[in-house]
Amino acid sequence: MNMRDRLQRLFVAEQGKKLAKGQISRREFLRRAGIAGFGMSAAGLMRMETRPSSVLKRPMMQDGAALNDAQIAWLKEVGGKFAGSTVRISSESTAPSQIISALATNKDDPNSFSNLTGIEVVWEQIPLDQVLSKLVQDTATESAQNDIYYMDQAWVGRFVNDTVDPSERLADGSEFNMPDFNFDDFVPELLPALASYGGRLVGLPFDIPIFIYMYRKDVYDQLGLAPATNMDEFLAAVKAIDEAKLTNADGSDIRGLVPQWQSGHYALQCDWTAWLWSHGGSHTGPDGAVTINDEKGMAGAEYMMELAKYVPSGSSTWDWGGQGTAMTAGLGANVISWAEFFPGLDNPDSPTKGLWETADLPMEAELRTKDQTSFDETPAIGHQGGSCMGLSKYSQNVDAAWIFLQYATSAPVQTLAAASSNTPIRLSAFEAPIVQERAVVTAQTTRHFPAALKAIQTRMGSEPHFPGWATASGTGGPIPTELGLMTTGAQDIKTSLDNIATAINDAINEV
Repeated sequence: MNMRDRLQRLFVAEQGKKLAKGQISRREFLRRAGIAGFGMSAAGLMRMETRPSSVLKRPMMQDGAALNDAQIAWLKEVGGKFAGSTVRISSESTAPSQIISALATNKDDPNSFSNLTGIEVVWEQIPLDQVLSKLVQDTATESAQNDIYYMDQAWVGRFVNDTVDPSERLADGSEFNMPDFNFDDFVPELLPALASYGGRLVGLPFDIPIFIYMYRKDVYDQLGLAPATNMDEFLAAVKAIDEAKLTNADGSDIRGLVPQWQSGHYALQCDWTAWLWSHGGSHTGPDGAVTINDEKGMAGAEYMMELAKYVPSGSSTWDWGGQGTAMTAGLGANVISWAEFFPGLDNPDSPTKGLWETADLPMEAELRTKDQTSFDETPAIGHQGGSCMGLSKYSQNVDAAWIFLQYATSAPVQTLAAASSNTPIRLSAFEAPIVQERAVVTAQTTRHFPAALKAIQTRMGSEPHFPGWATASGTGGPIPTELGLMTTGAQDIKTSLDNIATAINDAINEV
């Protein structure tokens, strides 16, 4: 780590302390962190409501997601060498964090990690800005408070030299490697997207929010519609449903599209990417050029503004939480958004329980390739955010931490988390009987998993990664602010995109 990098990290850590004391706003913290080269992706700014699952109240062995005999013996014998030690993690309070930390520390389960090994797991779940603050403090001083680092995908390049490469640990043949860990079982597309930098593995995938296509099947059936296979068909379905003037049982209107278009909010930027990328546009071009206001960007914006004719009133106030609530209420019949919404649609108290279905994402009208952009931007309609878990190379308890990291990302643990409707990171978890059994209309359903997996494998899009991106694209930043002016009709498309192009160029050149 050079002196400039160390000073940047200490600067961000100091800003985190100011944020905690209320001396600066979260927005200002994100701005200052972004200037220092620490951005955040979609997953890092989104909270999905999760509910305690009955699956988690029973021991793992009773649910068909069992550690095998060799793994149990290894946790007892090898993990047991570290009995009385503590492994520490700080992460967001996301669904996988809640589920896996509960599994690991379940005192009533004889096969929980803590009961098998005697290792205490202290898993602090805090806002992502605080996670970043702790992480930069740890790495700047090279004296880890945490043994495992939770990293937003936008950070992996900055912490590539602060973690132990998991592939090196897995290849060393030591007793600390979990039996039947099966590294090849990770969804392969997630390794470069979430957990690698410059060809080096920084951590192991942990969390993967991604856009999928969701629609009201009852409405489609009533109007004789089929799921859209391309962007023209999607717009036609949105328009046909809106023009049908259908209503729900409570008298509310069923509009063509439910968006997440809160003016000035990062959710609006996430939504926008689907229409930008699906029309051949991108934020950046080769060699750091800014292309968002070219003819392809204009085509994406024009498509979005056509969709704007068929959305419920109040859409300009909805972030992802508002969008999820509107979906549950049935205020529209089409959505391309986060897969994490789907389980809540089947909850017993949902007015639209069992009415929503998934389909393959419609094919883009045009699509730029990654090598036609800069800063790792990857155009595709399936906008993703994600995170990984890395082993701190500064940990004083690195072997115990490695044992826990393998447990937390192992197939049995990931399968049980998936049975609580968390999109898994392992191929086997998608196919496990306990997960398949929940692919019905039920609370914490998994019937959206095939759509999520296909989006991950074939349609996954990523925003640019450069130091100033978080400031430009985040809530209150110029991109969602300009998009809000556009979607509400307060400003024309060209002016909005030209202003966004200027903001992106300024962010790229920020020092």
